[in-house]
Amino acid sequence: MSGPALSSDAIIEAFYQHGWVWLPNFLSTELNTALAHEARHQAQLAPAGIGRQGGHQLNQQIRRDATQWFDGSTAAQQQYLAQMAQLQQLFNRRCFLGLFDFECHFARYQNGDYYQKHVDAFSGRSNRVLTTVSYLNSVSAGGELALYDEHDCLIDKFLPTAGSLILFESERFPHEVLPAIDSRYSIAGWFRKNASINGVLDPAN
Repeated sequence: MSGPALSSDAIIEAFYQHGWVWLPNFLSTELNTALAHEARHQAQLAPAGIGRQGGHQLNQQIRRDATQWFDGSTAAQQQYLAQMAQLQQLFNRRCFLGLFDFECHFARYQNGDYYQKHVDAFSGRSNRVLTTVSYLNSVSAGGELALYDEHDCLIDKFLPTAGSLILFESERFPHEVLPAIDSRYSIAGWFRKNASINGVLDPAN
């Protein structure tokens, strides 16, 4: 991990205790700067939808962010994916999660944009195991990630700060992005397990 980040033991201990972990210094300043520049000036961001494949649709009553999926075509993306691969190995080795791959996209929230409360995976219906959000810029107000427990009680609100990352169990924690005030740039990602449903290997859920 980059910078004065939590040790591997501390990450795993926090995850076992809570099911989520906040890493305030996950990305180095250099990598964070490169990714933030790409998100602001190079990424072809487009209005995000909900659902996947045939069920994909735009619904601005639910979410108003703009996104672009990573394709690994830039040096900054490759470095980020390599760092996430290290995190994947750590959780597989210490928690036996069977994480198979990682997917992610840039996300931009401008003034007034939000994402209503939702979960990233439904029990038995998705291969997403862990959700990650890396923040590429710091904001003074707005755009917080509000994380809730299984009983829909607020755990905490996380104000975006450059270089930080939050990781949590995809099926377990409802969450929302509160309306942005300052423009907010991040990378949303998911560690997935390899699944087979109705004979289809690794279906897109």
